[in-house]
Amino acid sequence: MGFWDHAVEASSGTATASDFESAAYRLLAEQVIYDADRSSRVAYSLIRDFEREFRRALEPLGFALKVNSNLRYACAIPQHVKSATASVEQTLLALVLRRIYDEQARSGHCDENGEVTYDLIDLGTYYKQATNGRDMPVVGPLRTLMKTMQRWGVARIVDTDEAAASRSNQPFVVVIRPGIADVLGEAALQRLALFAQADPDDGAAHADVEDEPGEEGDEGKGGDAPESDADDTMTQGEAA
Repeated sequence: MGFWDHAVEASSGTATASDFESAAYRLLAEQVIYDADRSSRVAYSLIRDFEREFRRALEPLGFALKVNSNLRYACAIPQHVKSATASVEQTLLALVLRRIYDEQARSGHCDENGEVTYDLIDLGTYYKQATNGRDMPVVGPLRTLMKTMQRWGVARIVDTDEAAASRSNQPFVVVIRPGIADVLGEAALQRLALFAQADPDDGAAHADVEDEPGEEGDEGKGGDAPESDADDTMTQGEAA
């Protein structure tokens, strides 16, 4: 009997073993699956409805499963990690976004999907204050950094229309996703404080992140992504 046979039977024939396998692979590859993303709704529904089966599938691979049914996302958290490196820019942006999300969520400034939208002007101001005077990367490099944030499942960008972009000089806004609270734990906020005390001119340092399997072949990897070990998924262990 196959691993997913009981789940297939319980689904009354609405899902096949291939559907379950595909959902499990996507969860490992993307780390966070959101119901708000149209292309992920089927996978999220299977994970939500068959949480116990997916938990059993992920456990031997060294992953813990968290399903947030209120904000409708599922997250695979590696339990055993190994170090890779992320650039200072990648790490700082992720930690700044984590702090912004924490503050905005506490004050109830989230949409129905638990997401927080920040424009580039406010983000640049917050970034400079939180990082001891460092300037946030300009639009081109920031867009590249955001591809990494999206690959980690913690944020995405939404392009503005041409007219709005020309008026405000903001070609996109940043949307921070609720899974950032799981991918980067509370200790990440303490790490940001350490970065803020460092010399802003020291660009040689690197921060440890955890190398998670499942990234190779992920469609989120594009030619514009940073060519470093930082392309690996950031995990909750990184924050500790």
